Amino acid sequence: MDLMREFDLHNPRALARAISRAEAGRGGELIRALYPKTGRATTVGLTGPPGVGKSTLASALVREARSRGRSVGVVSVDPSSPFSHGALLGDRIRLAEHFTDESVFIRSMASRGHLGGLAGATADAVLLMDAFGFDLVLIETVGVGQSEVAIAELAQTTIVALQPGSGDSIQVLKAGIMEIADIFVVNKADHPMADQLRREIRSMMEMLQWSGWVPELVMTQAVDGKGVDELVAAIERHRAYLSETGEVERRRRDAFRHQVRQLALGRMERRLDRALRAQPRDGLDPYEAADRVLSELGLEG
Repeated sequence: MDLMREFDLHNPRALARAISRAEAGRGGELIRALYPKTGRATTVGLTGPPGVGKSTLASALVREARSRGRSVGVVSVDPSSPFSHGALLGDRIRLAEHFTDESVFIRSMASRGHLGGLAGATADAVLLMDAFGFDLVLIETVGVGQSEVAIAELAQTTIVALQPGSGDSIQVLKAGIMEIADIFVVNKADHPMADQLRREIRSMMEMLQWSGWVPELVMTQAVDGKGVDELVAAIERHRAYLSETGEVERRRRDAFRHQVRQLALGRMERRLDRALRAQPRDGLDPYEAADRVLSELGLEG
């Protein structure tokens, strides 16, 4: 039985094979065939500094979604190495409680080698899970940085998780993360400094001008499941806002453009590397060499 037929029969192994093919940069034909089936899933990005409890929070979100009868696909992104398996052997082992649930599919992935880089490989996995028929696709990232900001462009709702008593949280807020958050989560809300962090988030939010959706702030204790129902309610409110205002279509267009850009940049980078290896130095200065390479590629300097 070929991969497409198995995929249409909702065989999880077919989805796993499809994502592996996409990770290896060979998923173009598959994505073309399945793309008309996408656009139905709710996509949620979850990011935050290491140690904040993202995997515990992700597991609690999966549990809450399943209690409401929704199927869930989880993409756990590990950009460090395709061989480390860190996303399964590290903190994300908390997701293991869902491994036997047929309505939950969890994929830990590294993305090196993909034509579109980190965000490109993740985007393919999200599209494949969407086409497979999952109601919710949750994208969990390892930390906060440029890659995570890029991944946030793929999600309809972006959750930024922070923890009290950590200087990392304030640094995250100062690093431009305020602008990508649709929902802030203060996890480990039983911490003595939780209220202080909540006030700091509110204070920094007041410095910005918001048009349309104003990010919500939710307090959780993910280990005990406390506040997770409030988080899900906030996600639903944001989803309703996107639908009522038509913003969801804009975000889908943005995600589409972002993926196209990543794929195009990946292909151009490979062509550029080949051209640079073949470029003789011959006493050229870097600017003249760059002009020549761009000319060979049919691009203007």
